[in-house]
Amino acid sequence: MRQLAERPEDVPAVFADRFNTGDPAAVAEVYESGAVFVPEPGSPLTGPQAQAANARFMALGLPITVRPRHVYAAGDTALLIVDWAIDGVDRDGQQVHIEGTATDVARRGRDGRWRYAIDNPFGVRSTIDG
Repeated sequence: MRQLAERPEDVPAVFADRFNTGDPAAVAEVYESGAVFVPEPGSPLTGPQAQAANARFMALGLPITVRPRHVYAAGDTALLIVDWAIDGVDRDGQQVHIEGTATDVARRGRDGRWRYAIDNPFGVRSTIDG
């Protein structure tokens, strides 16, 4: 499993690697304390609710792919625009296709590692089929 990112442009790859392990605790480490996760437009969550929402995506049992489009850093804060997709047949045999272009904010912690402060996976566009 990948270590936490040392550069802001690596945060999406660290997230994907940990997501694809199926371990919600590993994914939770990619977020700073108090981070916001927006599992659907207009529904920001924090803490245990955010972790549970992320776990629901992971429960599909399908890998996520990520393609960072833009990363803009200013000091210890970065804006990330990331294309992503979850695609395949879930554990119930249903075809699933979820994709979006995330608008995320990452911050460098005191340990020098970058974590999500805001993870808004449906920030720019989204498609949910299945």
